[in-house]
Amino acid sequence: MEDSPAQGEIRRLLARFQVKDDQAASELLQRFYRELHEIAVRYMRQERSDHTLQPTALVHEAYIRLVGYDQLNWQGKSHFLGMAARTMRRILVEHARRKKAKKRGGGVTIFGLRDIDAGIEESINYDLVELNEALEWLEKLNQRQAQIIDLRFFGGLSVQESAEILGVSEKTVKNDVRFALAWLKSRLTP
Repeated sequence: MEDSPAQGEIRRLLARFQVKDDQAASELLQRFYRELHEIAVRYMRQERSDHTLQPTALVHEAYIRLVGYDQLNWQGKSHFLGMAARTMRRILVEHARRKKAKKRGGGVTIFGLRDIDAGIEESINYDLVELNEALEWLEKLNQRQAQIIDLRFFGGLSVQESAEILGVSEKTVKNDVRFALAWLKSRLTP
């Protein structure tokens, strides 16, 4: 499948971003800011109302980290947004760990996972720090399934976009979501 002119332009922009082109970094932020902010807002909806991070700060912190990634071959817009979502999750986990360390047992963030597209209609709620640890385990067992959870739930990408990034069928994405959520549930349910 050949790139559309817009996709080709984004790939060229990402290639320039990869080699630390400051102008490309600025253009990417301008082009994707709205979508990055939407991802951050989705995350922050699940956080406590008194959380010290705001969506804008989360976007900027994630973007600073993305600029610092070396040796990452950007595959396109969906890959960029998926990595941004994963980076935002890591920032929130770090924040939750610091908060939890200061106030043992308090400040737990509950994060809900639900995917109607994959036939999972029940909402599964997890402590974000525990969920992150389980996802790190899952990544060791099945990297693709962990990536799909990142793309679908944290990045807000569709089944089709996730399939495109990972080079698999939409059916594989749906099956992997079902399996990964079942595994997470069994791992995190007492």
